[in-house]
Amino acid sequence: MTTPAELLRSFARTRASLDGAEVTYWWSGDVYSWAPEEPYQRVFGFEGLNVARLVQDVEAGPDAYQLLTREAAFFLDPVGREILETWQDLPVVHIWNDPANQKWRPFPIPTTELGAQVCFSLEIPLSYPSPLPVAEYPVHSAGDTYKALELFQFFADRADLAGSAPSVPATMSWTRMSPWLPWMARGQRPGGLTFHCRGRKLDSYAEVPERTRAYIADHHPEFAHAPEKWSEPNETSWTYFRKLNPPK
Repeated sequence: MTTPAELLRSFARTRASLDGAEVTYWWSGDVYSWAPEEPYQRVFGFEGLNVARLVQDVEAGPDAYQLLTREAAFFLDPVGREILETWQDLPVVHIWNDPANQKWRPFPIPTTELGAQVCFSLEIPLSYPSPLPVAEYPVHSAGDTYKALELFQFFADRADLAGSAPSVPATMSWTRMSPWLPWMARGQRPGGLTFHCRGRKLDSYAEVPERTRAYIADHHPEFAHAPEKWSEPNETSWTYFRKLNPPK
């Protein structure tokens, strides 16, 4: 991993597969609330998955890729871990992001040597005009600017990366700091949420817990597979909420 292109290939083998095979990541964790003068609270359990396919971005050159993905994630009862349909008498809007695509070019991916492991870190601060302006969504929008922080870590064994396999086993962690979710109807109340999760690359989609696979099959079965081709823009929890609740 001495050049940006080699580093990207190692990360690509960790996050996906260089041969274009579908790769499923599954994760589990919890969601915590924070607000001034209030204690931190674990408000939800959380479980999700991402099914990805890596393809060469031919028009952009030999070291460029497109990561084609769909991701679904579900808010759970914090104790029983059942998938919630309501919370405080409000309908829960789960995460159905289709697509959640990325374009990759060689870039200096932060890595940390951890003995026999290598950790790839991605720290992604987000700030852009909210799809839910306060004037249109006074009850569901935290502000006219969407601001969040996504923190990913992917862990792979150095010995696997030294081999030639197009995909290597990996584990991951993910932390996200975000505003209140739109469906929580908190308006501009100070505070927000922190997501704290960990997971791994599965050998196949069939390793996703049966309960979760059944829920996806009943609601959006297309999320069992990655997209076949590039499309945009990406879906987010905020744009999905707007689709379900168009401004009046």
